[in-house]
Amino acid sequence: MVRFRKQKMAGKADRHYLYQESVQDTESEINFVEETWQELRDRPAKLLREDFCGTANTACEWVRRDVQHYAIAIDWDPEVLEWGRVNNLEQLDDDQFNRITLLQEDVLGIQTEPADIVLAMNFSYFLFVERCDLREYFCSVYDSLADDGIFFLDAYGGYDAPKEIQEERECDGFTYIWDQASFNPINSHMTCHIHFEFPDKSRLEKAFSYHWRLWTLPEIRELLKEAGFSRVIVYWEGTDQESNQGNGIFKPTENGEADPGWICYIVAEKQGGSG
Repeated sequence: MVRFRKQKMAGKADRHYLYQESVQDTESEINFVEETWQELRDRPAKLLREDFCGTANTACEWVRRDVQHYAIAIDWDPEVLEWGRVNNLEQLDDDQFNRITLLQEDVLGIQTEPADIVLAMNFSYFLFVERCDLREYFCSVYDSLADDGIFFLDAYGGYDAPKEIQEERECDGFTYIWDQASFNPINSHMTCHIHFEFPDKSRLEKAFSYHWRLWTLPEIRELLKEAGFSRVIVYWEGTDQESNQGNGIFKPTENGEADPGWICYIVAEKQGGSG
């Protein structure tokens, strides 16, 4: 009698789907972008460019919001772009689909039509480990923006950020594991992985790996200023009094808290606005 072994959950898992479910919150992200734009500008934003777009999930959220919204989504990896095209773009209606463009390009130096908004989220620009390269990228973004355009980034830090630790978080049907595998304090280079574990105890090891530099907020702000941005604002997340965790509300400030782990948004204006 032939026995068939049941395939483990990890063997059937889709890493891009798991990433979108555990890491991304495109609705909240675009809420922040739209609300901040409205506070800083007195005209509607139309064209958004998503750098390091991966599956272009955020760009899709942007074009779904308004019939006047257009998006350009850029990534160098053809495999992840194809996954995004099949699983995200093709779920849009025809009008939405026609208002989004996927580009397989290196964001370092690419020039597109002037965008109202450029996004570099999920700490993607940390992949530039040399100061000259990060500055060059910021200069490229500056040149790609409309005269009153705004560059949105996120960053993370805290005294746990350079530690070699693992953190787990329960998601719907799986466990997300963030693994800070190595850190070099001399140059701030680090290697991080994302693993996924399933109820049958099978694991998808190193579903994603990152070799990057843990940039500090002073470094990032200084480089943005050097690239030409007129104003760079840090939006710090508030704290929920009951859970003592982040409450998802980000406000501009010059004074952060010395937390073990924090995430913030950075908003860089090409020119000061009238909003």
